[in-house]
Amino acid sequence: MAERDAVQADPKHYTVEAEDERVRVLRIRYGAGEQSVLHSHPAGVAIFLTDAQIRFNDQGGGPPEAQVKAGQLVLMPATTHRPENLAGQPLEAILVELKG
Repeated sequence: MAERDAVQADPKHYTVEAEDERVRVLRIRYGAGEQSVLHSHPAGVAIFLTDAQIRFNDQGGGPPEAQVKAGQLVLMPATTHRPENLAGQPLEAILVELKG
């Protein structure tokens, strides 16, 4: 799947909700001010369940920071990054990773 799979590299923040031959659905949960370790994702779609302000520390040239609202959908390119929740509140999102 990915160079450093998010679920294997950071099971505290990433859990698999569903998976088949086409997609893998991850639940992402970060506490206020928490950050991840360096990991990778294939292209996918993120659905934010909470408002969020994120620093990506992106290795793939993506935006360094993003501010999103609950309910917002974000198309995510394949990337290797180390996300950080900059907000003073928990962040929760669903990420649908595309396979193949």
